[in-house]
Amino acid sequence: MESKRKDILERLNAGEVLVGDGGYVMQLERRGYVKGGNWTPEAAVEHPEAVRQLHREFLRAGANVIQTFTFYCSEDKLELSHVTGITGAQINEAACDLAREVANEGNALVAGGVSMTPCYVKTHSETEVKAIFKKQMDDFLKKDIDFFIAEFFDHVEEAVWAVEVLKTSGKTVGATLCISPHGDMNGVPPGECAVRLVKAGADIVGINCHLDPMTGVRTVKLMKEGLEKAGLKAHLMVQPLGFHTPECNHTGYLSLPEFPFALETRAITRWDIHKYAREAYNAGIRYIGGCCGFEAYHIRAIAEELAAERGFLPPASEKHGLWGAALEMHTKPWVRARARREYWENLLPASGRPKCPSMATPADEEEG
Repeated sequence: MESKRKDILERLNAGEVLVGDGGYVMQLERRGYVKGGNWTPEAAVEHPEAVRQLHREFLRAGANVIQTFTFYCSEDKLELSHVTGITGAQINEAACDLAREVANEGNALVAGGVSMTPCYVKTHSETEVKAIFKKQMDDFLKKDIDFFIAEFFDHVEEAVWAVEVLKTSGKTVGATLCISPHGDMNGVPPGECAVRLVKAGADIVGINCHLDPMTGVRTVKLMKEGLEKAGLKAHLMVQPLGFHTPECNHTGYLSLPEFPFALETRAITRWDIHKYAREAYNAGIRYIGGCCGFEAYHIRAIAEELAAERGFLPPASEKHGLWGAALEMHTKPWVRARARREYWENLLPASGRPKCPSMATPADEEEG
């Protein structure tokens, strides 16, 4: 008889470190299954094998949670993106089935994901926006999901509305904002954002996307401080961008000149991820994953850095020498010399682009 899956709150309350999965829309755009600009998830219906494979790569890399590929799956967003012949309900239900199929291969949890809506910016109607979230929630509740994540919100007000709707399901709700240390798009500070989310019912709060890992951790620290000052408690999570954004501008990578089709030079290395995972853990964050730009090897790096705390290595580590250990077999002595932690921890990677700047002027700062 199949044993009952432990609830995410039960696992977090017990002190377990949970590793999230990585980014889907950018990976699937690069692989030819998502249209850049729309970033909608109809591939869950059109190309389920592609979504299933990416789920499996994240699971093998060490993810404890598989998120449904339902980013931007509100009916208003699908209509604006000219997605025809496929409904939001079809995508939501197909995505839930794919996530559950793969999660069951590794005893992982399934998170049903909802994100910001065009309706909020257009109308600011609480009734209309909540109706959109309710419709998505009802699709998920027909399927076998474990908890919800409301993610990629740059206005805390809309995220609060999402949490209030999702909490009516009786399931655990996590909520992540795509904001900087400066706060949301209305200038609400991270600490206040966290307080509003928890008061709305969020069990887990944090940051996802828009800015790089260390900036994400810094913002979650501010959220934690806000909760402590308010006498509130919640678990913390972080699923940041997989690209370097030292500019730390208000709207993140969306305003960088390289967005979205020339971000490769900003890619985070696996060794950067080791530092990020340790920083996040030391900050008290126990749900640590990634968003756009995070590939399976990045998730494996989180799992490897926190292997002692978790008590095991992921299956993907069978094909990876920790800290370059497998390089000891290389024929070239200078490569063999790199089979040590100190080398990779202290490396300052070259970009190979001598005429390119190390930083850019974000569009939101030019306009300001």
